Amino acid sequence: MATVWTESHDAVEEKAMLSHIKSAGAISISPELFEKLYLTPKTPESGQRFANPTAMGFVGFVISTFTFSMVLMGWGGAEGTTPVVGIFFFTGPVLLILTTIFEFILGNFFSMMVCSLFSVFWLSFGFLQLPTLGLATPYAGGSADPHYNAVIGLYLIVWGFALGTFFVFTLMTNCIFAGIFFFVTTGCWTLAGAYFRVAAGDYAMAGKLQTAGAAMLFIVAMLGWYMTFVIMAAELRMSVKFPVGDLSHFWKKKELTLAEAENEV
Repeated sequence: MATVWTESHDAVEEKAMLSHIKSAGAISISPELFEKLYLTPKTPESGQRFANPTAMGFVGFVISTFTFSMVLMGWGGAEGTTPVVGIFFFTGPVLLILTTIFEFILGNFFSMMVCSLFSVFWLSFGFLQLPTLGLATPYAGGSADPHYNAVIGLYLIVWGFALGTFFVFTLMTNCIFAGIFFFVTTGCWTLAGAYFRVAAGDYAMAGKLQTAGAAMLFIVAMLGWYMTFVIMAAELRMSVKFPVGDLSHFWKKKELTLAEAENEV
């Protein structure tokens, strides 16, 4: 009888010890902090098994956007993006594609969608910056041809609608993230206007619209850099809390299990 009691007591102690070790190894974070880190509402099934990849995607996006915007504004006499074409194929897309894959593995839907969207944007827009491809060769006026510039303008308008759609959903996260998509949407449409002005031969207005669109992208880069800093500070457990303007509390959360969601459908 004593032997049975001893074994049972040891089993309970072992279970308690394992439970204590598990809880000590797993860090519990609040829903607000989770949204800062992953830019998506926390669900009961979510758990951090791997390193947070979101900041990595932000770094690639921010460096590319900062560089692109400053060149478009002509800072320091800069003109043309050919010398920094790597931002369209390596700095931005590589880090964003890797982040997309890791966000998919972690089950972070919205972060995955955002990173995949910007990765293909930089890749597709990068082709326009490579004169060796001869994309404007079929047009009589080359890259200054009205038809060529009108096509790019239409392309940017479509991108503006895509980014605007994402902006609607960022209103469920925080002000910084929403600001990024608001300014990148308006910046995209402004640059589309610049291409249409080039197509119309109004180069003076095209230059002004290009500068205005680039300024909006510069704001996007500033907000993105701040968000990168916030995520890294939260991951490294800095004692200072940086505000992001949480918007999630304005929305009624409805957390369903997979079975419940299937029943509702």
